[in-house]
Amino acid sequence: MDAKAAVVREEGGSFEIEDVQLEDPRPDEVLVRVVGAGVCHTDMTVRDQLYPTPLPVVLGHEGSGVVEAVGENVTRVEPGDNVVMSFDYDGTCEQCRDGHPAYCESFFEHNFGGSRPADESSPISQDGESISGRFFGQSSFATHAIATERNVVPVGDDVPLELLGPLGCGVQTGAGGVINTLDPQAGSSIAVFGAGSVGLSAVMAADVKGCTDIVAVDLQEGRLDKALELGATDVVNPDDVDDVVEALDDLVGGVDYALETSGVAAVAEQATDALGQRGTLGIVGAPAMGTEASYDVNDHILTGRNIVGVAEGDSDPQQFIPDLIDLYRRGKFPFDELVTYYDFEEIEQAVADSESGETIKPVLRVSEA
Repeated sequence: MDAKAAVVREEGGSFEIEDVQLEDPRPDEVLVRVVGAGVCHTDMTVRDQLYPTPLPVVLGHEGSGVVEAVGENVTRVEPGDNVVMSFDYDGTCEQCRDGHPAYCESFFEHNFGGSRPADESSPISQDGESISGRFFGQSSFATHAIATERNVVPVGDDVPLELLGPLGCGVQTGAGGVINTLDPQAGSSIAVFGAGSVGLSAVMAADVKGCTDIVAVDLQEGRLDKALELGATDVVNPDDVDDVVEALDDLVGGVDYALETSGVAAVAEQATDALGQRGTLGIVGAPAMGTEASYDVNDHILTGRNIVGVAEGDSDPQQFIPDLIDLYRRGKFPFDELVTYYDFEEIEQAVADSESGETIKPVLRVSEA
């Protein structure tokens, strides 16, 4: 079928909306008409080739939409269903079988390979030229996307469908990093480094979990103000203090938990130093491949500090996304306050506003729900 998609053709290039052709869904695949698509830092990471997904490529990995067709083996959804598209996984490896698909042993191939892992084909082409697709099992910067039965999550019709796409990656990453990975106890303290959509989702999740000291660290005052609205008890702007770690210590002492969302190695080192005795740091922010951060080994031995990597909030999207929607319905997780909508044709502006920090979570309105 014919579709329109935002294609990136060169490293650091622009998102150009072009006519493309889309294959029919294979037996385990689902054709989704995209209604909304969140813009995430990872899209720019691949645009800039910090992760080596082949170019040209159709990105987008926070899609929501309506199922239009399904392959013959699909039973979980049917045409007409509202769905959120999340990350893909093989569903067969030990991590997937244990309920941790975010740590699928084939995660990179399924989400960054630009093709179907089984035969390295892409469902997207243009005049006979293959274009990398299946980004995070979807490539949702398009009017239509081919996903798999695994990575589409059925959702109800009582919440705006165009709002829900960010639950597929950024929002579930921040919220899951707190709820699933760190799992803080009520009354504990947490510092969230970076107050973008991932960090602010973590702030809301920390509030849900009953943390009594929730400190957001960011360079942008507008985002710090939003953090205070969403549950942070204190904020720190590194431009306003001599030492971030000392500022945190003055506020709450060594924190019980920290979540690093910026992807900056120096910030990760600060977050480690901010931990108290037996504190735990979750690393969420993804820098370029090969980036290293350092720490004092004896500090960790003598304090019992822990560092843990966090992919996709260690979420099982089929369970966690409906849980987050339920929290939203109950007024406990107002992630809609992070969202600014753009028309699909405004994708370059949405990306620019995301990179500048003017917009916390851009969402492209691709079609009517």
